Order: sequence, then structure tokens, then C-alpha cells
Amino acid sequence: MKQVLIIMMTLFIGFHKPIDNNFSRTIRGKVIGADDGLPLPQVTVLIKGTNIGTATDLEGNYSLQVPDKGATLVFRYLGYKTREFKVGNSNVLNVRLMPDVNSLGEVVVTGAAAKRRQQRLERKQEAFEEALSLQGNANGMSMPSPTYMEDDVSNESYSEISENGFNSPFKNPYSTFSIDVDAASYSNIRRFINQGMLPPKDAVKIEEMINYFDYEYDTPQGKHPFNVQHEVGKAPWNEDHYLVHIGIQGEKIEMDELPASNIVFLLDVSGSMSSENKLPLLKKSLKLLVNELRAEDRVSIVVYAGAAGEVLPSTPGNEKKKILKALENLQAGGSTAGGAGIKLAYSIAEEHFIEGGNNRIILATDGDFNVGASSDEAMEDLIEKKRKSGVYLTVLGFGMGNYKDSKMEILADKGNGNHAYIDNILEAKKVLVNEFGGTLFTIAKDVKLQVEFNPGTVQAYRLIGYENRLLADEDFNNDKKDAGELGAGHTVTALYEVIPVGVNSSFKPVDDLKYQPNGQPKVVSNTTDLMTVKLRYKQPDEDKSIYLDTVIKNKLNNYLSNNFNWSAAVASFGMLMRESDYINEFQYHDAIQLAKRSKGTDGNGYRAEMIKLMEMAELLKKSEE
Repeated sequence: MKQVLIIMMTLFIGFHKPIDNNFSRTIRGKVIGADDGLPLPQVTVLIKGTNIGTATDLEGNYSLQVPDKGATLVFRYLGYKTREFKVGNSNVLNVRLMPDVNSLGEVVVTGAAAKRRQQRLERKQEAFEEALSLQGNANGMSMPSPTYMEDDVSNESYSEISENGFNSPFKNPYSTFSIDVDAASYSNIRRFINQGMLPPKDAVKIEEMINYFDYEYDTPQGKHPFNVQHEVGKAPWNEDHYLVHIGIQGEKIEMDELPASNIVFLLDVSGSMSSENKLPLLKKSLKLLVNELRAEDRVSIVVYAGAAGEVLPSTPGNEKKKILKALENLQAGGSTAGGAGIKLAYSIAEEHFIEGGNNRIILATDGDFNVGASSDEAMEDLIEKKRKSGVYLTVLGFGMGNYKDSKMEILADKGNGNHAYIDNILEAKKVLVNEFGGTLFTIAKDVKLQVEFNPGTVQAYRLIGYENRLLADEDFNNDKKDAGELGAGHTVTALYEVIPVGVNSSFKPVDDLKYQPNGQPKVVSNTTDLMTVKLRYKQPDEDKSIYLDTVIKNKLNNYLSNNFNWSAAVASFGMLMRESDYINEFQYHDAIQLAKRSKGTDGNGYRAEMIKLMEMAELLKKSEE
């Protein structure tokens, strides 16, 4: 009988940097797929006969110390044939792995099976030591990206998402929503897939997947801090429909031109944070951020468990040793009561408030954020009140098994901040180093979009994603209504699927009325416009919104950019995982091919990584059938 296995890409048990003097050679190389030549991230690389190893980074690179003589390296990756190579005289070993579709017969990966397997594993597993120093990572050097595993995901919580359907412009001419620059959903999805599980449907937020990636939009040139552009093409999953791509590019600000920061780290050190992918990873992540701070920046550290306390008073950013020592001394233990901690954090942030600066609390937790005697509503009201003082809240999620995505997203929204999920040190580098300005510096707040559709050219439309960002139409002109924030250099992308007039689509919203007029005018004078995109935003220190709009014509683009096609590929990936009603016969293979054609410039390897995740998800889906 074939043995049933649960395969996880990066399950490291006792990976340590060798201390034996015989381990004096360092072997480096790159691992790619023989089928497409793309780099393979998170390939397990082991010294045969030991538990010493590492994993490839996003670009497929690895580095490992090995014995002087006689070492054999084993390369393992889900869906590919395991290969062994004896280390020769060269210190460079590049590897091509062959796909192994037949191995799926021996691999059963289901949520229930994974759960049973996980329950038999130790609750905590030692992560391998960083191959490079934290300072090296801050300087842009690549390193392995570990993914850790815990016993259970049944205690995780996600807000229910009901997929947006088609609307008629005669009955609903407006589509109104808040922008969303959060990208937590994508890294959370990656964590599930890397552990051999498809994510829960409600964990898949298509807009956050799309906005995880950068796009090559034009930089702003006028008086507004961002630029708006668009493209119109055919929807890949339904060529009778249009797909409208709307892109926003925020103004980019160089690091030395950013205003001074007053940052308060609010860190969960309760017992639930003891796992390697929680507090230990949190400490490593924040060290990367500390390395980016300047003398004019200030940092405080507040911790909470059974009680809250300040472990580092406000300290200049150039006193890095003092800050790093305070981080290193943190230990997990006790119950979770975040209410006292967040009140103390706001008090300290207000005490050291920098006029015209970036005043922000960074809350880092696994989401088990109990507020003590206060209710969740009271805590949300407090955060909403405090944001009016100019102190914003960014939320970083860590770990699994107790992850409360829904709660953390609400806290970040109320605090005029963003929400990211850190599943490995490379994601920490992306959020806290590469995207430092976008994560921490707001250039526009309460950014809302309202699209008016022309019934003369649009039979029906639907917004893809943003289900929990929808606003009432009247909220668009209401400056008291909160909406999303745009950070320096951030891009925001929104997609609409449109059924043109004259198309006989099975997705017609409602049938025509039989006993009364349908309310549709006999003649529509304008047949050249498809829609008008209206946008409102506020300057970070202002309360009155600024308005701008742009008209999208009823014309397909002759050329569709990689921006358009990549966002469509990401959207289709999300729709497949959510088992969307609108994906038609479009399959994983189609989405993967579209992604490969539109990968474009991919300096950090994020797009190549997603293509591999798509291939893994396809295999996981097949194994469930």
C-alpha cells in the first residue's frame, strides 16, 4: 500500500548553523524548474544523512556550509522529483528539478489530513539560523525564507466574504468603495499553500492579492499626490465580457526626504507568541526596521501580556544598540490583555508627538488581542478617536493556529493604518524595508472611488474583490466617512468585469419585468463613454476632501500591458481558490500561462514565486478531486 504523506515545502527540524570546524566550505547555487526555467523558492536543501539544511529564497538561491569532503546535497520540492548531488571541487552547484506529476498518487494533501498529521508533530520546531546577519538583510542581501508549522488552524478567524455579483447600471449606476492597500491575504495564502493546504475561501481577498504586487504605473505629475490610469480589454475567463483595469500610483518619496518618525512598537509577548514564527520572527523583523531608522526618528517599545509596560522609553533612531538590546530581551509568557497596552502606547505616542511627522503605533500580534474588561467595540472607538489626533496604527500579524485576520483588519482600518501578515523574514524585509515609505508614511487619507456606469454601453458590471470595502453611494460625498489610506510609493489596482450592451450573457443580473416598464430609456445619447471614475481624498492633515475624475471610453485597448494581464492572472488565481461563480471554464493552467506571459520585470522574484504557488495550488486541487 502506498504510504500517505503530508508534504510541506519547508519543514525544518533542528536546522542549525554547523559549528564543527570541518564545515568550512560554503556551497552556493540556484534551483530552477526544468519545465519553465523559473526559479523555485523555498526548496528544501539538506546535507544527506543529517538534519542540517536551508531553503532557497524567492529567486531560487541558496547558501549552505558543508563538510570539507564527501558531502551530498538533497533537493526536495513539492511536485518535483527529489535529486541528490555529490559536492565536487566547485563551490557553486546549480540545480534543475524535473516535475513529477506521477508522485501525486502517493501524496494526499487535504485540510483534514494535514490537521491530523500536524497533531502528531511537536508543537514547536526549531527554525534554522539565519544564513546572513540582520544587517546584511537590511542591505538587500537575499537569504532563505523559512515557513513554520503549528498544530491547528481551526482557531483562526476570517470575516465572511460574499462575492460581488453583477449589477445593472439602470438600477445601480454607482459602484462606491474605499481603496485597500493591505496585502495580508496574499502572504497568508502563501503560508497555507507552502504547508500543503489550500486556504479557506474567506482567507482569499482578491484585492489584497492584486495589491501585493507593484505595477509600472506613471508617476504623478500634477497637483495631486497620485496618478490614475486605466486599460480596457477582454476578460480572460469570459471573452464576451470586458475587464476594466484602474491603477493608482502614489507619489514616491526618497528615504532621506521622509518626515521624522515617532514610532511606538506595541508588542504581544503573551504565551501564545512563544512559537518560532511568532515572537522570535517578530524580533528579527523589527530589527530590520530599526536598521532603517535615522537620528531624527524615535522609537519606544510597549509590551503586553498579563499586564502592559514600557520596556524602552522614547529613544533616537541612531541609538540602535540600545533599541536592539531591548528587543532581544523580550520573552513570551502570560495571558493576553491588549487593552491596557494599546492605551499606554497611544499615551506615549502623544507625549512624544512630532508636528508634521509620522506618528504611528506598530502593533505586532498573532491576533489573540483580548482587550481585558473593555469590549471590542470600545477598543475600536478608542482607536478611531485617537487617529484624529494624528497617531495612526499599523498592524502586523504573525504565526498561525490562532490568527485573527478579521480582528486585525478592523483595528488597522479604524487606526488609519495598514495590515500586513509576516510569514517569514523575506516578507518582513518587503514590508518594513523595501516598502518602508508605503507602510509607514501616509500621503493621502480617506481615499474613495465612485464609478458611474453608462447604461448606453454597459449592460451589467461587477467589482472584483473589495467586498468588505464597499461604501454606500452617499458616503462618497460625506467627508465624515472614513476610508482607506495611500502610502508613499504605493500602488492600488481595481478591476471591473463589464457586460457590454448587446451581449447575450448568462450572468444578466435580473430578468426583464413582465407587468410594468423596466425603467430603461428608449434612447441613450452617449454611446462613447463606458464609465466615469470619480475619486476623493484628503491631505494627511486636512479634513476636507479633494475631488478629481476621469472618463473611460467604450473602446478596447489595442495593446494590453503587463499591468493589465498580471492583475487579471492574480484575480483569476483568487477566483479559482474561491471557486467563483464567474470563472467559467477557466482553469489553473490558463491562469498560470497568463501569469507567465505577463511576469515582466521581477527584480525581487515576487511574481515568479506566485507562479510557483499557482502550480502548487493546482496540484493540491487535483489531489482533492
